[in-house]
Amino acid sequence: MSNQALPAPVIRRELVIVLALSLGASALWAVVDIVATLTEPGGLADSVQSMNSARAEEERPWLDLSRQLLSLVLAMAPVALALHFLALDRGDPFRLIGLDGRRPAFDLLGGAVLAAAIGIPGLGLYFAARALGLNATISAANLNDVWWAVPILVLAALKNAILEEVIGVGYLVTRLRQLAWGPVAIVVSHSLLRGTYHLYQGFGGFIGNAVMGAVFALAFLRWKRTGPLVVAHTLLDIVAFVGYLLVAPHVSWL
Repeated sequence: MSNQALPAPVIRRELVIVLALSLGASALWAVVDIVATLTEPGGLADSVQSMNSARAEEERPWLDLSRQLLSLVLAMAPVALALHFLALDRGDPFRLIGLDGRRPAFDLLGGAVLAAAIGIPGLGLYFAARALGLNATISAANLNDVWWAVPILVLAALKNAILEEVIGVGYLVTRLRQLAWGPVAIVVSHSLLRGTYHLYQGFGGFIGNAVMGAVFALAFLRWKRTGPLVVAHTLLDIVAFVGYLLVAPHVSWL
């Protein structure tokens, strides 16, 4: 481990590599997806975006489970790469971005408050955007009828939280600060990135996640911890994924 500051060109190249293997690639695909949706008959209003879908036919649940678990594990590779890069010049990356066990009560309470502050208005924005034809219908859980559906959805929620908060906030904000970016530029850049890689959901998804990105970036700049962000994101996704799985079969408006 070196304590010497990395040259700016090295940091920029590193940022391109990490983002191209993770959230940056998702943002590019999301742009392509929404262009495809907008140019289809019916556009966003008739579009359905499926998440957490089965990866094998219902007759082979063991194959589906194997593929689900493998996908979750491999999704952690870009996270490991980002942490590895931070460790090369900044020391312990978990302590650096506040993903350690020093303040568990603060992380849990702060995460719960953030989840409530983001989740309730976000749900209202989703339904409003759908009513206006500005958002696709989100089918949040499409697994076969298997016993492990809920555990996999919980793990998927945790995966999303770690991937997006470690790379998109902890790693990205740390490197942008090393490049002497100011707080406003950092918050705006992360907000736009988060909104863009959710653009496949529609313009409501873009706006809601851009606002969430601004709040999370500001929270990290103030608290220097991704712990509360991971907790908040995990709670939000668990409610969305598991809630959809349990409620959708019984109501028509989802």
